[in-house]
This record gives sequence, C-alpha cells and structure tokens, in this order.
Amino acid sequence: MKILQPDWVTHDDKSIFSIDIHPNGDKFATGGQGNDSGRVVIWNLKPVINEEAEKDKNVPRILCQMDNHLACVNCVRWSGNGQMLASCADDRLIMIWKKSAGGGMGSFGSTVKFAEHWRCAATLRGHAGDVLDLAWSPADVFIASCSVDNTVIIWDAKEFPQILQVMKGHTGLVKGVTWDPVGKFIASQSDDKTLKIWKTHDFSLYKTITEPFEECGGTTHILRLSWSPDGQYLVSAHAMNGGGPTAQIIERDGWKCDKDFVGHRKAVTCVRFHNSIMKRTAPKTNKSQQYCCLAVGARDKSLSVWLTALQRPLVVIHDLFQDSILDLSWSHNGYILLACSGDGKVSCLQFSAEELGTPLSEDEKNSLYQRMYGKDRITDLALIEPGKELIIENPYLFKAMQEKLTAPTLIPQSAAPATPAKAPEPGPSVFHPAISQDSPPQRKIMKQIETKTADGKRRITPMFIPLNDDVGEPAVGSS
Repeated sequence: MKILQPDWVTHDDKSIFSIDIHPNGDKFATGGQGNDSGRVVIWNLKPVINEEAEKDKNVPRILCQMDNHLACVNCVRWSGNGQMLASCADDRLIMIWKKSAGGGMGSFGSTVKFAEHWRCAATLRGHAGDVLDLAWSPADVFIASCSVDNTVIIWDAKEFPQILQVMKGHTGLVKGVTWDPVGKFIASQSDDKTLKIWKTHDFSLYKTITEPFEECGGTTHILRLSWSPDGQYLVSAHAMNGGGPTAQIIERDGWKCDKDFVGHRKAVTCVRFHNSIMKRTAPKTNKSQQYCCLAVGARDKSLSVWLTALQRPLVVIHDLFQDSILDLSWSHNGYILLACSGDGKVSCLQFSAEELGTPLSEDEKNSLYQRMYGKDRITDLALIEPGKELIIENPYLFKAMQEKLTAPTLIPQSAAPATPAKAPEPGPSVFHPAISQDSPPQRKIMKQIETKTADGKRRITPMFIPLNDDVGEPAVGSS
C-alpha cells in the first residue's frame, strides 16, 4: 500500500467536504468552499498516482473548476454512466453538470483556460435548507438528496427538475442517504438518532432503527452511510456501543444490528464500500471466497479499511489529516481510495490485488445476484415484488413505471434494435444504451409571465432560457 498526498489538490486551503472518482477512473471531483462561493473542481487522477505525469507540464492537473454554487458544496457524486455530475450545497440547490465539447474558461474575470468544459445542465430546487448528501440510484434513473430541513427528496433524473417524492419522517437534520444496490430500499441517517429504511416502489417508510444510535449526539457535519455492493449489509456512520463510537452493521436479513466496526476514538463521519464484490483464495482452506471491502473515516482524523472476510481491519492509518475525514471514494474495479478532510487536503491510498483481492466480473456478479435474489442485477423500475400488484398513487411514479427503462444522459437516445441475448462483458458501460446522434428534441414552449400595474401598464417578467443541451456547442465558460 502507498499513501500519497498531493499538495496541489486544494481549494485554496479551504475545506474540502466531498470527493468522488469518475467511473472510468481517469478523473475525480471535489466539492467544498471557494472564494466567497461554493466550489466544484474536476481533477486529473493520473498526475496524482503517476510521478512522471505529475512532473509533465503538458499533463493538466485541473480539468475544470465551477464556482456556480452560492455557498459551500457538501457533496459531489458522478452518475453511474459517468456522463453527469451532481453537486449539492448550503445554498439549498442541487446542480447537475454535463460535459460539453472543447475547453472552458475559469470563473468570471479569470484568464485560466481549462482542459474540459462542464456546464450546469439543470438546477434542482425543493429543499428549504442546506443540502448535505445525495446519491444516484443504481441505474441513474433517480437521485435522492437529504437536507437540514429533515426531508429526503427523490428527483426524476429522466425529467429534471421533476420531484417524484418528498419523504418526511425524520425529526432532525438528515445527514446521509444511500440506495440499495438491489433497488428495493433507500436508507437515510439523521441527527434524530435514527436510521430509516424506505421502500422504493412507493417511497413509504419501511423500517426505523434506533437502538445503535440512542447515545449519539449531533457532533458530525455529515453521516455518510453505505450499502454493500451485494446488498446484504448496510453500514451506518456514527453509532455507539458501550460508550464507544462505531460504524453499525445492519444485515438485510431481518435488519439485525448485532455487529459493528470498532476502533475509532471519535464519531464515524463517513463509510464507503468498494463498488465491486471481491474474491480471493483463502490462505488456510485454499478455497475461493467472496467478500466486500469498505473504508471508514472519522472525526479522530484516522481511516480504517476492512474486508468482510476478516475480523480485524486490513489497515488503520492514524492522523492522516489535521481535521475530520469528510468523504471517501473508491475507484471502480480498481485499487485506489481517495479521502478528503476539513483541513483542505486530499489523500490517495494505492492498494494491490494481493491486499484487496480481485473484483468479480459482471457475469460472476449477475450469477451471485441470481443466487441471492432470484434474478440478475435489478434495475430501478423492477421494484414490484413477485406475485404482488401495487396501486401507484403518484402520477409521476406511475408514468415512470410505464416507460421503458433507459439510462438518462440529458442527450436524446434512440431505441436499440433487438438482438439475441448474450452475457454482458465486464465494463462500466454494460448497462447503458448507445447515445443517439439524432438532433435534440424541441424544448417545451414556456409562456411569459405578464402582470398589470395599477396604471394599466403591462409588466413582463423575463424568463431564463438555458443553452441547448447539444454536446457540440462552443465552450464559453465553466457554467
């Protein structure tokens, strides 16, 4: 294992609250504070992990910087297909970023030209307070966001900025949200000392878990919980056991809470499972075993990495930062772990196959899902349990259930021709259809708002008309 801490990955020495590696593994995004605004930066990962690339002046370090948020950015997350980036902030907004052709300029008045151009393709408004965490659904059909307004909002990622559901039930700040990779549940964790499980077929409350959190106080800025890639385990952020801080393990089978990850001296702030199920040959039995890998970060400035096949942590790193660890991200099907902190630093941990194991192929993963759940990788809209029929009262959800599932890209797509079924090959694009090259659809006609003043004159309120979603538009800025 190697530990790298590039000093040039910084938000001008201000706090970095979130980090996420692109599904392709070639770049990563950070979110946090900027100069009098919230800041999102997209970085090139190659100069972080390769010394020669770091020294090469022709290799860009910053790919794009976006200072559009009005306040601190709390979370950044790539969509599963890597075509969109979502960010949420203290300005109550969620912004959906999409890459356009060409390079981009820096913030207003800046002469810096970036290697890539990412612009805000949609702005989601609905929360009444700071938005602290967000998560894409398994097939990028929905986004869940949570806020200090005590709610979790489900957004339709096929029709931004449509709200599908506002889930109310928490009585305190909601600081973390995660999707079940199987597609049946959403989990959220709050300062009200509860973790709630919500059903995805109607977004109703299914289960409230309280026991592991009864002794917890609101000492963390975020509570980033995580679901294992096989769907069997949900691991919470800040929990307590015998007066000591833990990360609680909640089993899908009966929602049992009799196991936890211990060892941190202060509250656990974030947990992140590796995206892949791992395998290796057990040293004692010489048999192949499958397991999951996760990282845990805490307010004690330390980080621990665990394998579910081992009873003790694989590694514990103390005093990795000068402040709390606020977010973690694994490279997809890789061996890189990134962590960020309130001190404005980012650390990179490089592991080997001997340490973590080998990721399962897509065929092996589908076979595992078949054994566990009786079907292959479950998509977002395959939410109805066998033998049960549901009456969908939400008209938008009913419409979504009727439509054929396609991965949203904010780019028009054509239907794929029917082909004989065959096993998918491993790769990040297995579940995403090809992008159509057709011209974009016409936008909905928007009516101008007219009012009459007391003297009978007309007053017309100007309306914002966003740029065309066409990828080939000229790059004019970072927004």
